[in-house]
Amino acid sequence: MKRFLAGCLLAVALPLAAQDTRKEIQKYQQMIADGSPVELFELEGETLWKKPQGPSNVSLEKCDLGLGPGVLKGAYARLPRYFKDADRVMDLETRLLHCMTTLQRRSREDATKRVFGNENQPSEMEYLSAYVSAQSRGMKMAAGNSHAKEKEAFELGKAMFFHRAGGWDMSCASCHGEEGKRIRMQDLPVLSKPEFARPIVATWPAYRVSNSQFKTMQWRINDCYRQMRYPEPKFASDATIALTTYLAVTAAGEPYRGPGTKR
Repeated sequence: MKRFLAGCLLAVALPLAAQDTRKEIQKYQQMIADGSPVELFELEGETLWKKPQGPSNVSLEKCDLGLGPGVLKGAYARLPRYFKDADRVMDLETRLLHCMTTLQRRSREDATKRVFGNENQPSEMEYLSAYVSAQSRGMKMAAGNSHAKEKEAFELGKAMFFHRAGGWDMSCASCHGEEGKRIRMQDLPVLSKPEFARPIVATWPAYRVSNSQFKTMQWRINDCYRQMRYPEPKFASDATIALTTYLAVTAAGEPYRGPGTKR
């Protein structure tokens, strides 16, 4: 009888302990968000957006992110989406790369020689992502999902999310497919469900407090692949865009609140 009562008490105590832990984690996340240096990245990104570069010696101010040349307000919230001039679905970084190579006439090698930075020197893509995404704050997420190629990207991303492979036989769903999972202080939300995907997708790109770096969604996907012991995807590949499309469409309707601040 004593063992039975002890078991009952433990069964009650564990969920309560989990709730308390989650509340403390939320307090910590709010605390680090209040002191985030994201605005510094946005300011540097604005400088780069307006800086003439490449053989054309022009800025990116006429870059069309989907709402017309130079229109930034709300543009990020509607990415990824299909672009007729490139005949493919593009996320933010892929579209920025397109503008660098077409408007500024920079080579792909030059524009992508350093797409992921470090604590000492953030990359151009990271600064630009911070600036552009910030112009969509408060706008509802509405990634493209009507064009045939947008639907194709969504279905490919969905298949990739659940596909198990690699030396560890893992998929994205291995971590993000079951409620209640957590690694250290990081919750692992079920990203295939809108109610869990919305608050996560709506805060990327983001500043990572643990390493004092600003990170983009392309980096986030690459790092997940690295942790699963997969070969890392090529920058701006169809695979990364498909996964981003799947997540963004799943998160549709959430007001954008980024760039966010992560652990």
